[in-house]
Amino acid sequence: MMPNKSVLVLVFTTATTSLLPAAAHADEKLPNLAGSYRCEPQPAPCRSGQTFTVTQNGDQIEFKSDSGFLGQARFTSRISLSGTPPWNSLGVITSDNHVQWSNGTQWQKM
Repeated sequence: MMPNKSVLVLVFTTATTSLLPAAAHADEKLPNLAGSYRCEPQPAPCRSGQTFTVTQNGDQIEFKSDSGFLGQARFTSRISLSGTPPWNSLGVITSDNHVQWSNGTQWQKM
């Protein structure tokens, strides 16, 4: 028995519509986070250093603290970061390009 045409159209429409958000995500312009940041305890103390230098290449950022700590993170969206080990923190990027980390600290651009 052959499926009804309206069912096929519904399945095709649903499948292609679900792909649209992914295409829009790929076109999002990422903020430029490169620069120097000061760590602020919000509420946790800054244990990895007081200042950080951030470089960015596409959706990847690398950072180095004044105490020599090295870390990396990648954008998971236009407003969020995921730090790789040993950092292992999630970051939310504010409208003024500060980063609020899940470890309780905030980086403020200097």
